[in-house]
Amino acid sequence: MREIHADQIRQAVRDLCIKANTVLPESLEHCIRAGEQQEHSEAGKSVFQDLCANLDAARETGLPICQDTGMAVIFMQIGQDVHITGGDLHEAVNQGVAAGYLEGYLRCSVVSDPLERVNTGNNTPAVLHLDLVPGEQIRIDVCPKGFGSENMSAVRMFTPAASAEDIVGFVVDTIAKAGSNPCPPIVVGVGIGGDFEQCALLAKKALCRDVAVRNPKPLYAELEQKMLDAVNRLGIGPQGFGGTVTALAVNIEQGATHIAGLPVAVNVGCHVTRHASMVL
Repeated sequence: MREIHADQIRQAVRDLCIKANTVLPESLEHCIRAGEQQEHSEAGKSVFQDLCANLDAARETGLPICQDTGMAVIFMQIGQDVHITGGDLHEAVNQGVAAGYLEGYLRCSVVSDPLERVNTGNNTPAVLHLDLVPGEQIRIDVCPKGFGSENMSAVRMFTPAASAEDIVGFVVDTIAKAGSNPCPPIVVGVGIGGDFEQCALLAKKALCRDVAVRNPKPLYAELEQKMLDAVNRLGIGPQGFGGTVTALAVNIEQGATHIAGLPVAVNVGCHVTRHASMVL
């Protein structure tokens, strides 16, 4: 049994909140920098130039890539041979988020109640997803999620009679309705399978996957490409000014489902679809 102190988790979450909000994953930054060459419209090329300049400025100054520093979504894989000492796990995570957002001068955007709308002042509580896995390590993924893109997400409960074309159509229709709201060029996470809530979680996990990594099943890898091509044919373009690059990537995660169901969720990420990870 390996012991990990709650303070280590708190510090890791703090550091990851700051890192995720100031430096994009390398593969996503590569997509953005390559976008100028792929984009056909002059307005779109100009937007890509501005996005690249913004990435450089964030890295040089340590300031956030985007003013919406998001709600802290955290995935933790906890080894079953780990014993957390010195405090409560949820408390440690929220203390880390609070420290990261306050000490990193990140915008605090969380309200304590959806109708009363009182800001908590430190961006807590986080959205925390826990998985118990074999081993004696803890993997922490911090994925700040802005709501300009989150608000454009959707779930549809298809029946098994739905075709692949129907699913592609749903994804494309979701992005078409979103238009410029999610700050394209976007990353699209798609969850297929599970039940109502699991397909949404699959979509979130897909959105947090490295954009350079394709689904290991050829069926879904081909579907990712088909969806990407179809979304880019919409012509929404960078920041909605029109163009050929509306999406940088489409990632699909799938899971087992009921014989009577075929749930599909679309989770939309803006051009700063952020995530940072650490293993303790």
